[in-house]
Amino acid sequence: MATLQVRDIDDRLYDFLKVSAKLQNRSISQEVVTIIQNYLNASSGGTGNATLEFISLTGAWNDDKNAEELIADIRKSHKQSHRFGVKNGLFD
Repeated sequence: MATLQVRDIDDRLYDFLKVSAKLQNRSISQEVVTIIQNYLNASSGGTGNATLEFISLTGAWNDDKNAEELIADIRKSHKQSHRFGVKNGLFD
């Protein structure tokens, strides 16, 4: 594993890192690595909005129908049938 050494850090920045690391139950080194990872992951082409990114990955459903029309279509597609062909059965 590589080693990174950073020199001449402002005292206030170091104190901030120390407090942040303590709040996350990490060492200062672990906290710095986490901050760098989070920054690089966030700047690697993401939209910045997790919801929009998720929707773009899932191929969101586009339809001109309103909710009532969609519900009506779903209800029309349902059939009243007996799943197992047994009347008065357990799964009737």
